[in-house]
Amino acid sequence: MDGFNLGINYFPSSKAMYWWKSFDLNEVKADFNRIQGAGFDSVRIFLIWEDFQPAPKSVSYGSMENLKAVADVALSLDIRLIITLYTGHMSGVNWIPEWALEDRPECNLRFRTYSNGKIRNAKIRNWYEEEEILAAQEFLAYEVARFLGDHEAILAWDIGNENSNCTVPSSKDKALTWLERITAAIRKVSKKPITIGLHAEDIEEDRKLGPAEAAMFCDFLCMHGYPIYVDYSVKATDAFILPFLGLVTKWLGGGKEVFFEEFGLPNIPAGLSRFVSLSEEETAAFISESLELLYNFGFIGAMIWCYSDYCTTLWDKPPFDDALHERHFGLWYPFGGGLSEKKAVQKVREFRSKISQLSRKSKESFDWIDVEREKFYEAPKTYLRHLYDNFRSFYGLS
Repeated sequence: MDGFNLGINYFPSSKAMYWWKSFDLNEVKADFNRIQGAGFDSVRIFLIWEDFQPAPKSVSYGSMENLKAVADVALSLDIRLIITLYTGHMSGVNWIPEWALEDRPECNLRFRTYSNGKIRNAKIRNWYEEEEILAAQEFLAYEVARFLGDHEAILAWDIGNENSNCTVPSSKDKALTWLERITAAIRKVSKKPITIGLHAEDIEEDRKLGPAEAAMFCDFLCMHGYPIYVDYSVKATDAFILPFLGLVTKWLGGGKEVFFEEFGLPNIPAGLSRFVSLSEEETAAFISESLELLYNFGFIGAMIWCYSDYCTTLWDKPPFDDALHERHFGLWYPFGGGLSEKKAVQKVREFRSKISQLSRKSKESFDWIDVEREKFYEAPKTYLRHLYDNFRSFYGLS
């Protein structure tokens, strides 16, 4: 991957995670035209797992045809796609096929599980440990990559969104076996780059599949970070937490390039949720500062979370019935039967117009890191707090 990809994470405003069940190509065309007009060159989309693999040994070719139609629309607009498999975790809910669940009425899960039209009190079968589930994922990866081949719209394959929020391998060896088999299945039929959607919690805890493991099989690394979710950020709009998390990811991954695949802030009305209220102006300024920092620090791309706020008709459905702030992360908002731009969209256009004039580090510094890589996961949260203090001091921020 060359240069800097400016992207956005996508779900339709009227359908969210339910879009494959009621697919509307005309809606996608209108959305992608809007995205392209704002200056974005890439879009990340998500395959809701049960919509593409209704059974362990079968895939939905109807959903695959819809996926190809999305890729064709993207190509017609010169947009490139990161296609995320096994979704899996999304916006505070785990979207899991019924066949990949085990009934456990007594289980107490951090995230709700949604399957076959309802919330389930069930345990997710561990795909790092159970051969049937791993083989099913291997099959889906192969079939999707075979079906699309090396479609010109594909920027990269992403083999999971924040997988550790669903299930965690018991050992690094189990994680490496999973990575080896899934990436090998894709590479049998596609030459497109492969990555995985790691998030801040994958470096805040040792969840056995972090940057070092991913770097062994992925062509580049990804990081997701939000200052409102990081308790050592200095404020809700702390844009410097993003290059910090990205550089730690690169350092832990042995220098492999990093794409900052998710960042953003919701416009939270006062009193809506546990998070501080944020105005449209504040989030727009954060987006602008974040893009310039991620470009300046030499990352290979950045993708904003997310395309649009969600229609009120979705607010009684997971995840929006519980995670109220998830309704308001978008750069557009539904208005009068259509979508209207927030102030952040103009900031994206301004960034695109001046990107050639911005400075870009030819080689980032890790001089602020005074921790041995081999010892990092002995106390990762403690080290991250310490390293962020170092980072801010090194760049004159405190």
